[in-house]
Amino acid sequence: MNDQDRYVKAAHAMQSGVAVCMERGTAETTPKHLRVGVNSAMVNDAAIARLLIGKGIITLAEYEGAVADEMEREVKRYEYRIDSTGKVHLV
Repeated sequence: MNDQDRYVKAAHAMQSGVAVCMERGTAETTPKHLRVGVNSAMVNDAAIARLLIGKGIITLAEYEGAVADEMEREVKRYEYRIDSTGKVHLV
C-alpha cells in the first residue's frame, strides 16, 4: 500500500471516528472545539511556512503560489463531487 492509499484509508477511519463522537454528543465536536482545531491547523501551517521562508528554503512567492495551486485543486475536488444539479457524489 502506497503512502497516498495509507493516507486515504487513515483519513476515512478518522472521519468515521469523528462521526461516532458526533452521534454520541462528545464536546470535541462542538463548534468551538472544531474552530479551535481549524485555527490550530492554520497556525501550524503558518509557522512551518515562516520557518522555511526565514531559512531561505522557499520564498514567500513560492509559498503563496503553492497555496493558490492547492486551493484550486480543492475547488476541482468539490466540482467533481457536486454535479450541475447540486447532487453531492461520495468519492
